[in-house]
Amino acid sequence: MKRNILLTPGPTTTSFTVKQSQIIPDICPREKDFGKLLESIALDLLKVINASPKDYTSILLTGSGTAAMEAAISSVINKGRLLVLENGAYGYRFYEIAKAHSIPVTRIKFPWGKIIDYNSLDTYLKKHSNIEAVAIIHNETTTGILNNIEEAGKIVKKHNKTYIIDAISSFAGKLIDINKVKADYLIGSSNKCLQGIPGLSFVICKKSELEKTKTFPVRSYYLNLYRNYKYFENYNQTPFTPAITTIYALREALDELFKEGIENRVERYENLWNLLTLGMALLGFEFLLEPEDESKLITTYIEPPFFNFKEVHDKLYKKGIIIYPGKLLNKSTFRIGNIGDINYKDIEYFLETLKNILENTKWKMVKQ
Repeated sequence: MKRNILLTPGPTTTSFTVKQSQIIPDICPREKDFGKLLESIALDLLKVINASPKDYTSILLTGSGTAAMEAAISSVINKGRLLVLENGAYGYRFYEIAKAHSIPVTRIKFPWGKIIDYNSLDTYLKKHSNIEAVAIIHNETTTGILNNIEEAGKIVKKHNKTYIIDAISSFAGKLIDINKVKADYLIGSSNKCLQGIPGLSFVICKKSELEKTKTFPVRSYYLNLYRNYKYFENYNQTPFTPAITTIYALREALDELFKEGIENRVERYENLWNLLTLGMALLGFEFLLEPEDESKLITTYIEPPFFNFKEVHDKLYKKGIIIYPGKLLNKSTFRIGNIGDINYKDIEYFLETLKNILENTKWKMVKQ
């Protein structure tokens, strides 16, 4: 099987064993064996963020990370207002989801690629008692900026609000302790730092908060968190047909995560980021963010004059390397991820291939 190197925010390069784990005998998801598999995954997702099964539960959903975002937003707001902290496109996605469900929503907008001013969050919550929940992105992959979810959590809980964290592109890629960040709901997906196959997402929920939603408006039949939670509690099954083979792949991906060690994976990603950013700097590329603001999972680079992203992308693609376009509206950028089942040789191969492409283009890089 050809192996591509995906230097993207996700999906990511997966191991052969994760791919192979999907080749299984056909099974009905209502069988006890499959229920045991689901239960093992639900418990192991909690372990990744040091969440006690006594206090937290994992709700697995068939759908991309955006499905889990929508499940959280549509399920946990009663009659109050949602406050979104936005410094990128995925914060804005929270806002769009709330609008789609006619949920009252306000956003505090910060420039995309700039850190959140947590004092402004504190000030806003002091002045607006109608805020019921606050939502934030951890690794805002629009730019690769890492928001301080622990600092935000202190403020949100000081004002006794529900706290929702999107950790879709940081789960298993950064060390997260749910007891420190104080999240009521934490969202993740199978296909980024977990190194699984796309198509699954999950919400880790504080049970005491989730129980409160029993009487909340039901805005989604399929994505209602309480419905999914109670069905799994009662039957050890999902209420609807899940993505069976993708779940087997997630089981293998979790096994590989624990074998590698969560701290070791975080360290591997950081080491790859160090190699990547050094190589890109030597090639003359400028970074969008300050180093202290980087998540070290995905990096945004400013396109130099005369740089042709499509041409570079297409030439890299032919070599089995995939990079990602930028998402900023006011600046020409592109993004490179360093997550997934990749290693030093992959980054070195990318840098050498990119160097050769730049040296053989009709346009030339402007060196620093």
